[in-house]
Amino acid sequence: MTWEQRWHPLREEWVVVAAHRNNRPWVGGTLEGQEKVIPEYDPGCPLCPRNTRVSGATNPDYAGVFVFDNDAPCVGPKAPRDLPRPAGIYRNGPAEGIARVVCYTPRHDMTLAELGAGQVEALLACWQEQYRDLGSRPEVNHVLMFENKGEAVGVSNPHPHCQIYATNFVFKTIENEAAISKRYWGENRRVLMEDIIASEREDGRRILAENDSAIAFLPYFARYAYETFVVPKQPHGSLADLSPAELRDFSKVLHEVQVRFDNLWKMPFPYVMALHQAPTDGKAHEGFHFHIEFHPPLRKPNLLKYLAGPEVGGGSFLSDTSPEEKAAELRAVPPVHYRHAGEVAAHA
Repeated sequence: MTWEQRWHPLREEWVVVAAHRNNRPWVGGTLEGQEKVIPEYDPGCPLCPRNTRVSGATNPDYAGVFVFDNDAPCVGPKAPRDLPRPAGIYRNGPAEGIARVVCYTPRHDMTLAELGAGQVEALLACWQEQYRDLGSRPEVNHVLMFENKGEAVGVSNPHPHCQIYATNFVFKTIENEAAISKRYWGENRRVLMEDIIASEREDGRRILAENDSAIAFLPYFARYAYETFVVPKQPHGSLADLSPAELRDFSKVLHEVQVRFDNLWKMPFPYVMALHQAPTDGKAHEGFHFHIEFHPPLRKPNLLKYLAGPEVGGGSFLSDTSPEEKAAELRAVPPVHYRHAGEVAAHA
């Protein structure tokens, strides 16, 4: 049995690691393990080419990446300003912004893990353009890009896509991370993420993929079983700052992580993916280092990591698994997607 606290430097909080708990008896509910058959095209899908969305707009017959303004946005450019003043010490304000949807491919049955190398790179180039466009607007203080994948995280539409929220406020996790990174830079004249990368490379056990300018690893302080960071080695504030060569390297590492996820249990691997990019509020964010974080909800093929008393009630994360063991599992699977392994063998 293990009881260990590990410091999460980007959040400045302790993570309790009790890996033996992953094998405790479980009599609760589990998720359906059978992989569903998804068609290449779904006439009822609002994200497929040529289909009509809830707004009444018709999608073009797109062939690559397709971006459009969300038909049911959580923030809007015309958010009402004449809000009633709340009682007492409470405060409110308009939630202004632009919400967009980015479809990765016209194929309804594909995932990011199954896209070709050129398609992944084209998607990242699109994200660069969106960050530059939205982040340059004076009313936008933060551009949050994220993907929710799989029914385990509440996604009802399997068409491969992500969302963008460009808002007049900075989301709290990024606000905290920016402040922590800036303070670390001021105290040490080093970038915090570079020190994290150096520590991971010194240990070596949790690294999943690496090339000249990008690296992926399960961090020492992982909260979820298969939590993974994908990071450019040079400190850039956003994806938009990567050079073409860095973008290519980054796309390769990102794709390999996705493939390893799917190959682990030979199923589309659910997760929440978030791009941690510097706020666009005009302030200096010294020490901020762009990266992508994956937060997969499963700790076993059909078993969710439930957030309960320690996390929701106490505010400290309890990890039921060891990052070293979970990294070893992902390192052991092949870097070729299980659905296409036969095709690769046939061409070998």
